[in-house]
Amino acid sequence: MVYNQKLNLTNKAYLIIYLWPSRKKAALLSLLRKEIFDFLSSLIGYLVMAVFLVAVSLFMWVFPIEMNVLNSGYANLDALFVLGPWVFLFLCPAVTMRLFAEENRTGTIELLLTKPLSDWQIILSKFLAGWFLTIITLIPTLLFYYSVHQLGATEGNIDSGGTWGSYIGLLLLAGAYVSIGLLASSLTSNQIVSFILAVFLSFLLFTGLESVSSLFSNSVLEGLFIQLGINFHYLSMSRGVIDTRDLIYFLSLIGIFILLTKTRIESRKW
Repeated sequence: MVYNQKLNLTNKAYLIIYLWPSRKKAALLSLLRKEIFDFLSSLIGYLVMAVFLVAVSLFMWVFPIEMNVLNSGYANLDALFVLGPWVFLFLCPAVTMRLFAEENRTGTIELLLTKPLSDWQIILSKFLAGWFLTIITLIPTLLFYYSVHQLGATEGNIDSGGTWGSYIGLLLLAGAYVSIGLLASSLTSNQIVSFILAVFLSFLLFTGLESVSSLFSNSVLEGLFIQLGINFHYLSMSRGVIDTRDLIYFLSLIGIFILLTKTRIESRKW
């Protein structure tokens, strides 16, 4: 009898240990789905995506500029990868501005932090939701790739390897912008302030450091500031070259801003 009781208690313990990660995983996926559906259920979500696609389409196919595919005489997607970072500079903050700011404004952040999820899981779910939404925005641009692929003087006369490498660079750039926007959103309860702060920080890291580098006469400092900027590493990847140094830079930048966001969330407990 005692043996059976111990066996039952042991089975229950194993069951709890087995189910605990599954419960936390399910809660994490539920929060991820909630963030995505909340964004897609609002008009601003579709407006942001439409603005990105329309802006890139006009520059690629309509406006009579050098980057216009029909005028350039080359089968490439340079317009997309040149304009992408500048459009993402506003698109990503628009996606992330409500992730924590809305929680802070309504007071639901306290309720969220009491759920059976760690701070890391809450932050990562919001980050992945924002990054996933930017990926959704990029998916329709594959039609541009197909169009250029078909319009070449010789069908398929496009550097596919370079194009996919550029897409990877644009995705990593979007991830960096989303992590910056996530930190900005955690610092305030006002979505507009979050948006402006995220745009400012993203612009500073994208091209601001490169501009500051021109103030130094020391070539070492100048080179250091240029390499600390996002634009230097993005340009390297937009040529289709996947360098491990660029990958490490983007992943480190994303990790730093996620860590800063976690520090900000933890500061509520101090």
